[in-house]
Amino acid sequence: MTNTLLDVRDLRVEFRTRDGVAKAVNGVSYSVDAGETLAVLGESGSGKSVTAQAVMGILDSPPGRVTGGEVLFRGRDLLTMGAEDRRRIRGAKLAMIFQDALSALNPVMTVGAQLGEMYEVHEGMTRKDARARAVGLMDRVRIPAAAQRAGDYPHQFSGGMRQRIMIAMALALEPDLIIADEPTTALDVTVQAQVMDLLAELRNEYDMGLILITHDLGVVADVADRIAVMYAGRIVETAPVRELYAAPAHPYTKGLLESIPRLDRKGRELYAIKGMPPSLTAVPPGCPFNPRCPLARDVCRTDRPPLYDVAPGRGSACHFWKETLGEG
Repeated sequence: MTNTLLDVRDLRVEFRTRDGVAKAVNGVSYSVDAGETLAVLGESGSGKSVTAQAVMGILDSPPGRVTGGEVLFRGRDLLTMGAEDRRRIRGAKLAMIFQDALSALNPVMTVGAQLGEMYEVHEGMTRKDARARAVGLMDRVRIPAAAQRAGDYPHQFSGGMRQRIMIAMALALEPDLIIADEPTTALDVTVQAQVMDLLAELRNEYDMGLILITHDLGVVADVADRIAVMYAGRIVETAPVRELYAAPAHPYTKGLLESIPRLDRKGRELYAIKGMPPSLTAVPPGCPFNPRCPLARDVCRTDRPPLYDVAPGRGSACHFWKETLGEG
């Protein structure tokens, strides 16, 4: 028996635009086990959210379309599944927390009604029973005075409370796996920590898998078990969280870590990766990071590196990963 909940294999997604075909996801593979948190990191436009949308089956099509790969959820390929079967899995077994809670929530429905709707549609509950479950769920994610606040509308909540409502909505049917897309965006540091602690607590309580999509390495250090770093639609490094933070094996990951403010570097100029991410309609040949990479050589401009095996459970898409680790 395997504990693997989700197994994404060589997933490819492209968008047809006026400027050409944008390969937003270009051969992404990763897996998530029950009780595990996988953090997917990268700059904006690296393909993190598009991968999640393709997994959930909510990709805007057109212009986006999945052109290859498999998305296995408990061994079943979601990409070849019928629409009705996929709808039954979405929400009940596989749920998503969106980054902009105010846009994701219905502004003309109370939050209690929105949460209760999940139970009415999927479990056939009466409106009264569904509301009672919704209040219990709001209380579970620590929304004060849940019974009274269930009658409020999304705009009457703070950003942090709205994000808790989104978490409650994702948890409503006790899914096996939750994808959290930038769940702490636009929240202050204290509220960020509270939201991340809540997600970690709920993951442990329900033994569910969690995919945490973010561009902020600081928010995942104490929550994630493994990290997958994305750049230009590809995974360029994957490793257990502690090993990656201690010794990154890809120059891009190293640059991201060095750009984090640190107390022991007070007064020094903050490091920044030079240049800009490439246009997905014109990704450079070879390694897509080569125009910005301090280690780039001729081979990097012609040969696209595979994901080399660095160590058990670790991979790096860099021809000179040993040099990045200080072993070369």
